[in-house]
Amino acid sequence: MTLTIVKYNAGNIQSVLYALERIGASALVTDDHEQIRSADKVIFPGVGEASSAMRYLRERGLDKVLVGLKQPVLGVCLGMQLMCEYSEENNTTCLGIFNEQVKLFRPSVTHNANSVKVPQIGWNTIFNLKTPLFQNLHENSYCYFVHGYYAALGEHTIATTNYVQPYSSGLHKDNFYGVQFHPEKSAAVGEQILKNFLAI
Repeated sequence: MTLTIVKYNAGNIQSVLYALERIGASALVTDDHEQIRSADKVIFPGVGEASSAMRYLRERGLDKVLVGLKQPVLGVCLGMQLMCEYSEENNTTCLGIFNEQVKLFRPSVTHNANSVKVPQIGWNTIFNLKTPLFQNLHENSYCYFVHGYYAALGEHTIATTNYVQPYSSGLHKDNFYGVQFHPEKSAAVGEQILKNFLAI
């Protein structure tokens, strides 16, 4: 099986590679269109800012490659957000795979300012788990999050997390999957999710 990680200007690629090594998998990191199209599975990682990432993808034609993929694709953190229609982060039009809007967390005055900080950084639970991506995981498993923007609950939601309000910590449509958290930093739970993705 060939596994490709999309190389672009949004980090966390090295930690994804290490996580894959831990479960006995190896991946090719590339921005080559043909290598991405011909892979059995594609991981679209991301740590960074939406508008500059989308500009980089468009300049290299990677936006068209990504939306045209037919094999299983896993977007991680910013990668998942870029698979949505639009992000409030610098007013960014994204790939439009999921018909969701990505919005900034806005804690209301009723939230305890000490407990609800933006961005959310740290461990939180995922629940209402659907699809084989979360096979063999318990409801309310803990995953590691770092993000200030979120996708609301919608028709493509396959995992929910509560921070400021309930939101989508997992999305799925056709061959495209996305997770808001970082499976590569989520210990045994994250490793199981990566194994599940490789088995889809």
